Amino acid sequence: MKRASHYLGTTTMKKPRAKGDIRKKRFRGLSLNHMIPNMLTLLALSAGLTAIRFALDGKWEHAAMAIVVAGILDALDGRIARLLKGASKFGAELDSLSDFVCFGVSPALILYLWTMRDAGRLGWVVVMLFAICCGLRLARFNVMMEDPDAPPWKSRFFTGIPAPAGGGLALLPIALSFQLGDGFFRQSWVAGVVLLVVGGMMVSAIPTYSFKNLKISRGWILPTMLIAGAVIILLINAPWITLSVIGFAYIASFPISIHDHKALINADKDASPKF
Repeated sequence: MKRASHYLGTTTMKKPRAKGDIRKKRFRGLSLNHMIPNMLTLLALSAGLTAIRFALDGKWEHAAMAIVVAGILDALDGRIARLLKGASKFGAELDSLSDFVCFGVSPALILYLWTMRDAGRLGWVVVMLFAICCGLRLARFNVMMEDPDAPPWKSRFFTGIPAPAGGGLALLPIALSFQLGDGFFRQSWVAGVVLLVVGGMMVSAIPTYSFKNLKISRGWILPTMLIAGAVIILLINAPWITLSVIGFAYIASFPISIHDHKALINADKDASPKF
């Protein structure tokens, strides 16, 4: 391709790029900072798939715990990516795929094998609806991340229940049955109602708190560490009751997050210029 010079009045030829240069640019090596978060995401994906295997074997506690492990790894990979400055488009897409499998497909299949198959075709329809809601929620999240007009405080909230929280709440009947017995919680209609409600809240517009950018003030560092230590001890000694209490506490936070979200919207309206 020719390019005319404005100063010399001559024509110069653009040197063609060698194929080897293009290949080197296209297949650059990945640094370790980029690989570590993706490896954690793959571990979370493996945990979610292993949960299905445990469910097929009838090992319900192992299946539920595998989903918990997937949730912990999912919470770590994004934070470590930001800490190491290893965030990438590939990692974001891989994380979205892992979330769909771990918190959409796996919990639904676990509940289907645990009790929903007793409801026949209707049980399978409910299970599919939950997985579809999770996929739609993740797709909406990926699109909303690219919104340049979002206010700064928007990062403090999710729109609807995030996928990991949805997967955890869907397993509440199983977690409660481990401590309180199967009599009530293993009925197919109970699990079905939970799946429909949680799935609906994932695709809803309800603002829920996002703890990704949570900052703890200096005066609350030691109390927070003590509370975290107490929660860890409770998780070791009574994991299912502790996880259930955390789930209900999260549900109880919805009215507070809705109130805070409305207050911030009203504050923006009051601060905007009026013509």
